[in-house]
Amino acid sequence: MTKIEKAVSGQPSVENVKVLFNAGKVKADFDDSTVSADQLATVVTKLGYEVKNVKVKEA
Repeated sequence: MTKIEKAVSGQPSVENVKVLFNAGKVKADFDDSTVSADQLATVVTKLGYEVKNVKVKEA
């Protein structure tokens, strides 16, 4: 598990985190009533990575 996966997985109600390095993406399932996509982006930024786009797909 990468440090990004560990950090994002450690947030409330986040599951199934996958880092796709070749595509430059992080995918995760989360409950948006508990944590927002922007909050998850902040977690990644604090690790020293740049977040360019935040997209949310509805299940």
